[in-house]
Amino acid sequence: MKVDITSPNPALESIFSNPNQLITLDANFLIPPDRSKYAKRAFDFSTFKRIWLDPIFKTFPNLAIHEAVYSEFCSTSVKDYVDKNINSVPPRLLVHRDSSLCPAERMLRELIEEKIYPLTSYDPTLDNREDRGEVKSLAYIAVKGLLYFAAHDSKAIQLIEKAKEWETGLDNVCVVKMYELIFYLYKNNVSDKKDLRMLYKYQYYLTRFEKETNPEWCQFIEAMEALYPGFNKV
Repeated sequence: MKVDITSPNPALESIFSNPNQLITLDANFLIPPDRSKYAKRAFDFSTFKRIWLDPIFKTFPNLAIHEAVYSEFCSTSVKDYVDKNINSVPPRLLVHRDSSLCPAERMLRELIEEKIYPLTSYDPTLDNREDRGEVKSLAYIAVKGLLYFAAHDSKAIQLIEKAKEWETGLDNVCVVKMYELIFYLYKNNVSDKKDLRMLYKYQYYLTRFEKETNPEWCQFIEAMEALYPGFNKV
């Protein structure tokens, strides 16, 4: 995953100004990353919860997932955490359900899905799990006119960023990347900065290619502060 520090993301600027906006999350924002192929071990849930999940839910009061994403949670720890936030009063995590769409919205959703799925590994005829959550989430968001999709998956990000070129129908959807919210938590002192550095390095600065392509932590923070000078709260 490439870290883009060349230009500011208007979506992140908007969230800095108003963190109360609805943000729909992809599954990889809630499931601990496992890059044990390149590292000594995967992130355990308790560490991921402390560094990432708890600060995210503390910071953003209006988070959501699509029901197709919910079905991806296999770990008991993740599912219990998600259920707790869904069932809290008031709910701290909303669930987008396709059953809530009216007939006209369902037709539009199907049209958008038809544009998206050939660019992914999802096949509606098989209803396979791979990329299903991303396709269903993005189609729902586009139909409902929701703005923000938070993702770490490069394919989902491209579907949004190349919406016009690929004609995905996602022209009005904005993507917020994981490293951008790592920076947000850093600037707002919501999570331990050394822990955030560890998460950043695990996600973006682990392989030889990533070290040649992405900025190391101090360069990342310096570049992001230059991109978002009006939001330096520290």
